[in-house]
Amino acid sequence: MPLSKDKKISYAEKMKYMLNTYTKMFVVQVDNVGSQQLNQTRKEMRGTAEILMGKNTLMRKVLKDFLIDNPGHFYENIEPKMAGNVGFVFTNTDLPKVRDMILANRVPAPARVNSIAPVDVVIPAGPTGCDPGQTNFFQVLQIPTKIVKGQIEITNPVNLVKQGVKVGPSEAALLTKLNIRPFSYGLGIDCIFDNGSQFSTAVLDIDDNQLISKFSFACGAVAALSLEIGYPTQASMPHSIGNAFRALVAITVNLEEYSFEKADSYKAFLANPSAFAGAAPAAAAAGGGAAAAPAAAVVEEEEADALDGGMDMFGGGGAKTGDY
Repeated sequence: MPLSKDKKISYAEKMKYMLNTYTKMFVVQVDNVGSQQLNQTRKEMRGTAEILMGKNTLMRKVLKDFLIDNPGHFYENIEPKMAGNVGFVFTNTDLPKVRDMILANRVPAPARVNSIAPVDVVIPAGPTGCDPGQTNFFQVLQIPTKIVKGQIEITNPVNLVKQGVKVGPSEAALLTKLNIRPFSYGLGIDCIFDNGSQFSTAVLDIDDNQLISKFSFACGAVAALSLEIGYPTQASMPHSIGNAFRALVAITVNLEEYSFEKADSYKAFLANPSAFAGAAPAAAAAGGGAAAAPAAAVVEEEEADALDGGMDMFGGGGAKTGDY
């Protein structure tokens, strides 16, 4: 039944209000969704989002008039989506929250004849509740059965209908007889618009850890490329400064009459490595309390004994201080 002129005017005002008020929108598929289920979804979204349904021709007309008054508006890109059995869910709140609300309201449904199976339909093994007189019905569908305690029992699970295939009369009758409702229908999200940007629902599953990982990988790639071609960038500067510092230290440690503050510790280590070897036990003793101090002294004494009579760091023999 066509809408009256007053209802069309009211609908146009409502749609223009939503286009002006909301900056985010879900394009949803409403195939096999009943009015009661749709009203239940509307009720659950109250205060968070609004659902707009209508004839595609009327929605195109309202959008065209809206764009005349608002040229260049970011909602001009939704016109190609006004085809088929679709609706719009407008919101200004968190997109993942609304996405979950849209997908949550699904109801089980029977398999109707000539309907396209959205999922594989599998008949589980086990008793069917059917009397032995209906064995021929199962044989037509090539379902293995046996008689157990006066009823038909399916011996093995059977893949009755594959996804994307039309449901035949025999399959629909069997599922009805077994009281199996294999399908579930609800609003399906086609795409999302956010301030003119269009993307799929998969984007909403990206978390902060994934973004950090991708950003770090990109920064590493930019830094590697910059270093290779000798073109400084913000990503490569820390590596360039580090490389320059290492080069300066490498030169300075070979000079006796020149040094700078940051290179002094490296020169001191090369001049007397044993002094730094004893620093680690001393630091541990300071952190562990007075009880660790004797242990540090024992370690130093053992190291001195090992060097005396052994080999020094240049391969020479150490000076003996006594017999063992």
